[in-house]
Amino acid sequence: MKRKATAQWARIGVYAFLLFAAAFFLLPLYVMLTTSFKSMEEIRLGQIFALPSAPSLDAWYAAWSQACTGVNCEGIRGGFWNSVAITVPSVILPILLGAINGYALSWWKPKGGEWLFAVLMIGAFIPIQVMIFPLVKLEAAIGIYSSLPGIVLVHVIFAMPIMTLLFRNYYASLPTELFKAARVDGGGFWRIFIQLVLPMSTPMLIVAAIMQITGVWNDYILGLTFAGRENQPMTVQLNNVINTTTGERLYNLNMAATILTSAVPLLVYLISGRWFVRGIAAGAVK
Repeated sequence: MKRKATAQWARIGVYAFLLFAAAFFLLPLYVMLTTSFKSMEEIRLGQIFALPSAPSLDAWYAAWSQACTGVNCEGIRGGFWNSVAITVPSVILPILLGAINGYALSWWKPKGGEWLFAVLMIGAFIPIQVMIFPLVKLEAAIGIYSSLPGIVLVHVIFAMPIMTLLFRNYYASLPTELFKAARVDGGGFWRIFIQLVLPMSTPMLIVAAIMQITGVWNDYILGLTFAGRENQPMTVQLNNVINTTTGERLYNLNMAATILTSAVPLLVYLISGRWFVRGIAAGAVK
C-alpha cells in the first residue's frame, strides 16, 4: 500500500510539473495573442492577462500591409514572400546534399571520407559570427553578395555539417544486407540511392526538413548581413517594425507582427511534431 501511494504521489508530481512547464511556455503566447486583438485604449489599462473586451483584427491588418519598416510602410507581407523564397531552396538543397554525403560516407566509404566527415563536424562547432566576414568577402568577390543566391548559399554552407551527420548516422543504422543485395543485383551509386535509400529515408527527411525550415525562417543575423535590401526576410522586417517608432508605440501591432512572423515554424511543429519524434527515435541521435 505504501509503495502504491508513493507511486501515485510521484505521478501527481510529474503531472504538476508538466502543467507548470506548459503554462510557463504558453503564457507569453497567450499575452501576445490577447494583446494583438486589443485596442491601444484597452492596452493602456495595464490588464495584460485580461481577454479583449472588443476583439479587433485591425492590428493584424496593419501589421501585414501597413506597418512601417523604416521608410517603407507596406507591412511585413513583403518579408513573408522573401522568407519563402529564401527558405525553399535553403531547405531542399542542404537536405539533398546531406543525404548524398551521408549515403556515401556510411555505405560506400570513399577514400578520405573519414577525414571529410571530421572536417564537416569541426565546421558544425564554428560559431556563425566567425565566418561572416570571410563569407562576405568571398561572395563580394564572386558577385553574389546582397542577393537571393548569396543568402541561400550561406544557409547551405552552414547546414551541411548537421545534415550530413543526421543522414550518416541514420543510414549507418540500416541493415547492410539491403545494400549488399542491391550491389549484387547490379545497382550503382545513384540507382541505389534513388530507388532504395531515399524511399527508406522518410523519417529522417522529415526531421531534416523541420530543422531547416525553423532554422532558416527564424534566422536574423544571416538575413540581415547577406540578403540585401530587396530580399530581407520576415525576421529582419519584424525588427524594423518594432524599432520604427515616430510616436506612440503600438503594442498590439507589434504583437500581431511577431505572431505572423512565427506562424510558419509554429504550424510546422504542430502539424509534423510526431513525425519529428519518430525520426529522432529512428536514429537521428544514434
